[in-house]
Amino acid sequence: MGNVETVEALMRSGPLAPIEDPYSVYAELRRSDPVTRVDTLFSKGYFVSRFEDVQTVLKHDELYSSRSNGERGIALVMGRTIVGMDGREHLRHRALITPALAPRALRGDFPSLVRDIAHGIIDAFAGEGAADLVTAFTFAYPLRVFVEILGIPPDEVDAFHHWAIDLCHVAQDPARGLASAQKMKDYLAPVVERKRERPTDDLISRLVVAEVDGERLSDEEIIAFLRLLVMAGAETTYHLMGSALFALLSDPALLRAVQDDRELIAPLLDETLRWESPVQIVTRETAQDTVLAGVELPKGTDVIVGIGSANRDERRYPDPDRFDIQRRGEPHIAFGFGKHYCAGSRLALLEARVGIEALFDRLPGMRFDSREAPSRMVGVAFRSPDQLKVRFADA
Repeated sequence: MGNVETVEALMRSGPLAPIEDPYSVYAELRRSDPVTRVDTLFSKGYFVSRFEDVQTVLKHDELYSSRSNGERGIALVMGRTIVGMDGREHLRHRALITPALAPRALRGDFPSLVRDIAHGIIDAFAGEGAADLVTAFTFAYPLRVFVEILGIPPDEVDAFHHWAIDLCHVAQDPARGLASAQKMKDYLAPVVERKRERPTDDLISRLVVAEVDGERLSDEEIIAFLRLLVMAGAETTYHLMGSALFALLSDPALLRAVQDDRELIAPLLDETLRWESPVQIVTRETAQDTVLAGVELPKGTDVIVGIGSANRDERRYPDPDRFDIQRRGEPHIAFGFGKHYCAGSRLALLEARVGIEALFDRLPGMRFDSREAPSRMVGVAFRSPDQLKVRFADA
């Protein structure tokens, strides 16, 4: 199978497909065909694999529009959100939304709230001596935090997480994705209506009352953004935490070093974002005729932006496949670049740091369970370990 056929197979496999190594394909593309014509699930387009070209696409939104994210693919289930907007519309929505996501703006002593949630989840398995941290912790924890800051009862966590997973499958199973979107709307619409009548201190209330230049978000815009938060926000933190734990558990010396010096959690997360970017692919559409890396791209061409490939580009990162928290130099672009830089990045990093600290505090002697099958990093559009089966001293 040639390079084009291989990358097309990756793009068609679905965002959560159990593919272990897309990086060897990306490395060959960076060497031989950095702007590659491919057929995707939705259209014909070009896959961009080198860091310099990926950064160019993300930086120049006047040439590479986000409108495709508001018309096709995941937009079919999320609705119109900030990730599908350009220009003044994007700036207006970002000005309304971003302040509501700042950790200092969220409920009360937010780090303490997140810490209590993490420890509450760990309470359920800390006495067992063994657990799969994916199913027991990383899967539930980020969404449990979101449900709390949204002001929604904690017993709704499982429903929201499964709705989020179903949203991700819209390309492979449209009926499943659309049904999930409707269920989420049916649940959230009366909640938003109640918050308009009687706002409190939760995130939905902040979105309801947010105002820029005399304009507020409509109910439909708020519900669309909440779908985005559940799918992209909680899922991103889930994948980030899982990958960071995989890196730690795979290197006992590194695990001990980070446990002994919690200041190392920040560079650990930073290197995880580069090494296994939680969101590996985003899309754009050319707003006018342009040329990228010598390839002519007519107006209206879909551009598939390989963030995961860019963050492993050997032209920018020496020995890019090696995990190294002492790595210095060029920053990654796991949270995007330019005007569409992830609005919830600080929230995701705070949640991940607090969650890892809680696991260190509660699971002494944490290590991979040698009796179980090895964990694998898997995925295409989203990457994280398939399992994290560990043993530890009973708390």
